[in-house]
Amino acid sequence: MATLLHSERARRYARFLVGGGLNTAVTYAAYLLLHNFLSYQLAYFLTYLLAILFTYIYNSRFVFKTPMSWKGLCSYPLVHCVQYALSAMLLWALVDALGLSAIYAPLVVAAAMVPVTYLLNKLVLMRGGRGAVGA
Repeated sequence: MATLLHSERARRYARFLVGGGLNTAVTYAAYLLLHNFLSYQLAYFLTYLLAILFTYIYNSRFVFKTPMSWKGLCSYPLVHCVQYALSAMLLWALVDALGLSAIYAPLVVAAAMVPVTYLLNKLVLMRGGRGAVGA
């Protein structure tokens, strides 16, 4: 039984990483496009909104296998406010304090936020025992 739970956790995390990779590719491309016309922070904010919608759908359906609802969609961004604040501070530190290029800094931020994002998603989507077995 423990092996089954462990393998389900590993598969869930692997699905999370795949979704994160897809999300990163799409939103980074959107960021690069918007960065041509907007400040890096505004471009990041707009692509972050796109990422919230994508991750809610993907993580609900494919990672944690929980039912989607309007209530869930509306409450999902609240957790991401915490993640956004941490991400934006890290982005600022990388670009303005450390001098890293605004082109590459979002990739560093995305990688650094993976464990935080997984735990926040698990907390929100699996609350109340509504998620898949072996959470």
